[in-house]
Amino acid sequence: MAHRDGDPYGNFNFIVEIEGVEAAGFAEASGISSETEIIEYRTGDSRVGSVRKLPGLHKFGDITLKRGITRSDAVWQWRQSVVDGDVQRRSVSIILLDEAREEVLRWNLFEAWPAKYVGPDLQATGNEVAIETLVITCERIERG
Repeated sequence: MAHRDGDPYGNFNFIVEIEGVEAAGFAEASGISSETEIIEYRTGDSRVGSVRKLPGLHKFGDITLKRGITRSDAVWQWRQSVVDGDVQRRSVSIILLDEAREEVLRWNLFEAWPAKYVGPDLQATGNEVAIETLVITCERIERG
């Protein structure tokens, strides 16, 4: 089915690349955000209640990636390097695909590194996939 101009894309068709190489399939990517702090400023001769709002520091959200655990320990090793004091900053891209698996757009994360790892919730009576979570922090996000 061809995509018509103006129709929104689905949120289920994406890939994650780390250092330009497609990483293991992730089931979820969330937290892509950009924010500018607001600095409120009032001069001494301003009227009461009149405040100027100026742009402050720019912040970029932490990205949460979730995937089913596999034999690959690359995600764990990247996080472990941070714990060991060797922060390996990498470029990460989250790429949205259309129905034909062609790239629609991408979010490029710069100077990214894993700030948090969460292992799966395990339950003897469960039948769900064991999911691991990786939270990546970065210094800048660009949409391309």
